[in-house]
Amino acid sequence: MSLSGKAFSMVALLAVMAGIQSLPTNAAAEDLTWRYAVTSTGLPPKYKQDFAHFDYVNPTAPKGGSISLSSQDGFDSFNPILDKGEIADGLNNVFEPLMYSSPDEIAGSYGLLAEAVAFPDDISYAKFRLNPAAKWADGEPVTPEDVVFSFEKAKELNPQYQFYYLHVTKAEKTGDREVTFTFDEKNNKELPNIVGELMILPKHWWEGKDASGNQRDIGKTTLEPIMGSGPYKIVEVKPGDHVTFERRDDYWGKDLPVNVGRFNFKSMRYTYYRDRDVEFQAFKGGDIDLWQENRAKRWATEYDFPAFKDGRVLREEFPNEYRATGVMVGFVPNMRREQFKDARIREALNYAFDFEDLSRTIFFNAYKRIDSYFFGTELASKGLPEGKELEILNGLKDKVPASVFTTPYTNPVNGSQDNLRKNLRQALALFRQAGYELKNGKMVNSATGKPFTFEILLNGPIIEVVALPYVKNLKMIGIDATVRSVDSSQFINRMRTRDYDVVYQSWSETLRPGNEQSEYWSSASADREGSKNYAGIKDPAIDALIQKVIYAPDRDALVAAVHALDRVLLANHYVVPSYASSVSRVAYWKKVHHPETLPYYGLGFADTWWADAN
Repeated sequence: MSLSGKAFSMVALLAVMAGIQSLPTNAAAEDLTWRYAVTSTGLPPKYKQDFAHFDYVNPTAPKGGSISLSSQDGFDSFNPILDKGEIADGLNNVFEPLMYSSPDEIAGSYGLLAEAVAFPDDISYAKFRLNPAAKWADGEPVTPEDVVFSFEKAKELNPQYQFYYLHVTKAEKTGDREVTFTFDEKNNKELPNIVGELMILPKHWWEGKDASGNQRDIGKTTLEPIMGSGPYKIVEVKPGDHVTFERRDDYWGKDLPVNVGRFNFKSMRYTYYRDRDVEFQAFKGGDIDLWQENRAKRWATEYDFPAFKDGRVLREEFPNEYRATGVMVGFVPNMRREQFKDARIREALNYAFDFEDLSRTIFFNAYKRIDSYFFGTELASKGLPEGKELEILNGLKDKVPASVFTTPYTNPVNGSQDNLRKNLRQALALFRQAGYELKNGKMVNSATGKPFTFEILLNGPIIEVVALPYVKNLKMIGIDATVRSVDSSQFINRMRTRDYDVVYQSWSETLRPGNEQSEYWSSASADREGSKNYAGIKDPAIDALIQKVIYAPDRDALVAAVHALDRVLLANHYVVPSYASSVSRVAYWKKVHHPETLPYYGLGFADTWWADAN
């Protein structure tokens, strides 16, 4: 889940590190430097202050045409800050943050609603200076009051924002175009950056009345087409079915350097489907213009329809998104359930997962087995710890599993009956060590006689082809596991309330991990409803490692801390890892075009692509 700009000022945004290129101005009465752009890597921004446009855009891309896209299930709200309801896709085209993060570099941010940022050496606060040209769709200026309102309401109404901005204690207007955010801890280089990601909402609109004279309430879901400052507006809504966005000719930021060559479609329509196969048929029939394939078998066997054969539909594989994204995805036992608290139980569950057989039979060898929480990146731990990583782990030696020092993490290898039998015997041994035994073909607790059973919760039926063979293997060792696929709204509600035994979930990581690690793995997030700590992890060693990541003084220290964190997470067996691809598989109708060079770390879709005007 951003926008950015051209002509007005070249003053962009956010500096998470001292020593970055900056504008020769002082911030307020203090001796601070206003910075036009930042990176959180310690390296200078890729683009200089006077850049005309990003390298990956086509600055002469035609403006016009339309694109039809698809989404899953439905939507019942346009309110972007609430942690309830099903939010419609495409709202990032209506609203804007203070800064725009370029997908052409690891962590480079350039000004959008804010033209510059300043903060002291100890990063105890950060000041943002708004672009004087920034306006809402009704022509009213974007004000510091809007920024303060957006921050306060986000923290008040959404538990995830409360946690994400935990150390941002207040936002206040400190000038006609200036907002200051105060932090309750110092030297956290990420805090100015994550504040720059804040989505800004129009205070006067939310505090006003709708066309029927009813008072709006930002604390409730709404299907009223809401107003933003971004390049598109909502022009057509059929709840649960489709929503259409149209580009605004009067968009204030259309000539900013970060926006040149972007927002080329005149209109974008999202249509919602309950069934993924029906959705694909709609693409084949031309009702949808672009399709991102998530099923290896379909990619390998089902592109034999006439439009593909005669060249009207094209398809490509792009590695771009995966260059900067580490991923962990798999079956996550809920440790809030007593039966999953023993790490030996969680480890045993991995021995029953036969990735190799799935790879051969249904994946067409298109995926790799995940063996890191930062899979596919330089942040993935490998071998045994050494150097700075070993120093960090030695400081926690009595709090982490001994295996982190002696045994590199590997997944069990199945793929044959002999291997599966051997691994299931190992799983049985681990269950016995944890106090279980096989009795009359059932895995039971030796002390209580209670059978070991659980339900796997899925968000729709797509992963059933993976979960059902896994369940079959578990039954071989007396475990009665079941699979339950539910619709998206029920899945979201059950996730929020922790109403699951085992869930199939994922975490996506950037090349600059930071505060979000607390949201994923910390003791503080384990009991908070709606957090991404799906496993319920409460471990003081992991809490300490998260702090090492957040406060890493340089890139080398960050990599070492992340390696250590990754290694300890793996050693505790919080997830039965599944699989991941290293490419995005995209098919699209020939009317749709993309720049010759895409951003190194992204697809640039949909904002840098365009369509034939007719």
